[in-house]
Amino acid sequence: MPAWLEIFIGVLLVSIILMEIAENGHPIRTIAWILLLTFLPVIGLVLYFFFGRDRKNRRMVSSEDMDKLQELSEKACEGHICTDLPAHQKNLATLLDTAGRARPVGGNDVRVYTDFPAMYNDLLKDLASARHHIHFQFFKFEDDEFGRKVAEILVRKAQEGVEVRLQIDDLANLTRRRFYHKMQKQGVQVKSFFRVRLVLSSDTNYRNHRKNVVIDGSIGYTGGMNIAKRYAIGIRSGNWRDTHIRVVGPVVSEMQTAFLVDWKFSTKQLLNDPAYYPSVPAAGHLMMQVATSGPMGEFRVIMQAVLRMLSESRQYVYIQTPYFIPNEPIIAALRNAALSGVDVRLMLPEKGDVNFVVTEASRSYIKDMLSAGVKVYYYRKGFLHSKAIVADDAVVSIGSTNLDIRSFEQDFEINAFIYDHDLSVCLRDIFIKDEEDCLRIELEEWEKRPAIKRFGESFARLFSPIL
Repeated sequence: MPAWLEIFIGVLLVSIILMEIAENGHPIRTIAWILLLTFLPVIGLVLYFFFGRDRKNRRMVSSEDMDKLQELSEKACEGHICTDLPAHQKNLATLLDTAGRARPVGGNDVRVYTDFPAMYNDLLKDLASARHHIHFQFFKFEDDEFGRKVAEILVRKAQEGVEVRLQIDDLANLTRRRFYHKMQKQGVQVKSFFRVRLVLSSDTNYRNHRKNVVIDGSIGYTGGMNIAKRYAIGIRSGNWRDTHIRVVGPVVSEMQTAFLVDWKFSTKQLLNDPAYYPSVPAAGHLMMQVATSGPMGEFRVIMQAVLRMLSESRQYVYIQTPYFIPNEPIIAALRNAALSGVDVRLMLPEKGDVNFVVTEASRSYIKDMLSAGVKVYYYRKGFLHSKAIVADDAVVSIGSTNLDIRSFEQDFEINAFIYDHDLSVCLRDIFIKDEEDCLRIELEEWEKRPAIKRFGESFARLFSPIL
């Protein structure tokens, strides 16, 4: 290696190490990067380029642009923003409002879906009824019989004069660019989030995992489902169990803001026409907050809200997640709740979908849960992709966020937090019904597994921060 290159790499390594120290991050994380950069400098530099850089000081939009959108949302929600909150809702609602600018909005109604066909059929009807705009965002929108049917409606509505905007995560849909380009040529405005190019960017690691549809500013969809055939027919291990919601009411304006913030980030175009924020009358009695989170910004809003749900639960908290790679605060909160006598139940898929390492890493955390009294269930009927939490017959969280480090720290996510007794009971009963298709894991049996199996899971756990 030429002397000048050795000097350049040495200066670069020292600079990165000094920046890591100056950022006041978690000591274990900082020491891990220092050791990797010191003893494996080339590999360390590559990994740091993709996974090590902190984006918390970046903003998706300026404060001025955010203020403009929030002003429009608040005007659309006028008379429905809740300011006098009951004591059992106040802490969580205030956290989401203060850290994530998610206003608590009343007057909403929600339809819960646990199977794809029902959601898909309603979505098609709502798309076909659009008169002014369709804002359509899914992590995966596949070129199959289900995706093509949606595409036909989007194109038709665009040709009728409806503004149709489609935003997709580029890396997750890399092989489907021709599918989107065809829609674009026919009038649909298509934009990729963090477009992948020949020269990879350090931003390539960050994925927009949100599922967020807004139709005419009055109907919204969010949750765990994507547009793909496997959501309807399942995979080899069985059905595909998921949770999604259809939202009507004033809070849809908050979903609109989430979409338009992403659109501004991707296109540099701020859409702040009041036409995107119509005044929507009350459609029900539910109070809701729509929270977004991602690697940019000071707070990890959805993770912090989940922590608050866990710490405030007094009777029970039931959780469904397809991927379970929690960070230390979530581990502590789950264990503390269980040790305090709260009925904590965690439902995971018995078999993974595609990522073997993620599945093995997830299993390395099971003993920690069981030993504290968390009840762990393996869903056996198929693949559990639901991202739902319900606590104390009082609050529900449904969205795109998994209980893993990637969702909390590296992906852009969206979750609805809904405060209602009846809806909470509905989600609780759905969870209990799903238990019929589960195997409950017992600590004594779990500890009897072969040592080589347990070591493999522990080894996979080392890669948790980048999975």
